[in-house]
Amino acid sequence: MIPFVIDSGLSFAIVLAVILFFTKFFGLLFRHFGLPQVLGYIVAGILVGPAIFGDFFGFCLIGAESPNYTPLFLLDGTSGGETFSMGVDGLEIFSKIGVLFLMFSTGLETNLQELRKTGLAATLVACAGVAVPMILGILICLPFGDIGLGPQNIYRCIFVGAILTATSVAITVSVLKELGKISTKLGTTIVSAAIIDDVIGIIVLSIVSGIAKSGTASADANAFETFKATPYGTVIMIIAFFVVAIGLGFLVSKTFRWMERRWPNTHRLPVFSIVICFFYAWLAEEIFGVADITGAFLAGIILSTAHRSSIYTDKKVDVNTYTMFAPVFFANIGISQISFAGLDGKIILWAFLAVVMGLIGKVIGCGSVAKAFKYNMKESAIAGVGMMARGEVALIVTATATSAELGQNALPMEFTIMTVLLILFSSILTPILLKVLYREHKPNGPEGGESVTDGEGSHAEAQVAEESVQAPAEGGATAAAKG
Repeated sequence: MIPFVIDSGLSFAIVLAVILFFTKFFGLLFRHFGLPQVLGYIVAGILVGPAIFGDFFGFCLIGAESPNYTPLFLLDGTSGGETFSMGVDGLEIFSKIGVLFLMFSTGLETNLQELRKTGLAATLVACAGVAVPMILGILICLPFGDIGLGPQNIYRCIFVGAILTATSVAITVSVLKELGKISTKLGTTIVSAAIIDDVIGIIVLSIVSGIAKSGTASADANAFETFKATPYGTVIMIIAFFVVAIGLGFLVSKTFRWMERRWPNTHRLPVFSIVICFFYAWLAEEIFGVADITGAFLAGIILSTAHRSSIYTDKKVDVNTYTMFAPVFFANIGISQISFAGLDGKIILWAFLAVVMGLIGKVIGCGSVAKAFKYNMKESAIAGVGMMARGEVALIVTATATSAELGQNALPMEFTIMTVLLILFSSILTPILLKVLYREHKPNGPEGGESVTDGEGSHAEAQVAEESVQAPAEGGATAAAKG
């Protein structure tokens, strides 16, 4: 088989066509069976990439040059030079835009006013939902030094813990809406805690990745780069980024509110919003050494304060995200980061144990805090199970943890299988367990059935209604954008 070398824009467009076709097909197939579409996207990447057909049958649709298989579309073609690969680097560029859009959209959907209403309970539930799975994730990695973890690779262990902290609110929200529990005090606490959970998780990831990259400055680096590479310099730059970003955020928010009044619902609003997203991502990564996804996420949170324009912007961004860039990002994980040939029994055992720790960590951590706030045992279990689902944020954290920029501290790519299994099991178990727990649930006083929303409904409820509750659709995109 003679491969088509990806060495031009048109040949790269054909690769995109193949990826988009298979991701949409498998995304719809997985949604039909009640599973997240992102799992379908990853499976599509695995099937068109070398993970199965390449490593075991000697051929695949899309792949880099390898002596073990022949791809139909060879990603190693170059264009205009010897260092840029139109295939490999082109997919990385599209994937990077996809992950920035995903985190930007997540930030746009974060309603700070709703979070303030939920009070201390949701905040502490979220903190426990981060701390307990992270600690359990680190502990389960310590005995596995022979597969690249253990105390000698402590940053990798911390990255595993950070991956286990992420919560996908979409699955839980859709089930609560179906059961008519989204407006209860318990339902609102769970939804708000899930959102706060992601905020804390991204901050933790930024701190860990920043410190993990410390000491990696090259010999010819300038004084500023050398300073950023020191542990104390890393901490200072992380703090400085949030100070600068939030300070600029007040100006950005006021500017967009003025634009909203002058040009409501015009395309210039999402265009300039994307400018802010990319600028904050660049500022975070290149200037302050913080993860770029943190910059995109913070840009979304800042623009979410301009409420009407943020909703309009989110709709427009979601169309681009889920039409093109997000499927490429998730498929590229399956194409470039998953290889079953490199798996052995110990990696599979570790992945299974890590998934178990990730699931029970949410139930124990979040459920314990809910019990401390006078919820009964069944309600506390509902709070824990409601925080158990994982989705695209876990994959984004995994992509950051396996980044080559982290050097020896980066997680091996075959460890991505753990995240895929975590999303699969949590996506299946969360709806089932929530429905079982709610079947015989009797509210403890006013906690269960009392609505905490006003006449217009909560932000989460309005969002779910807009999505027509197509469970469990990922992220905050509308059904039209993802269907």
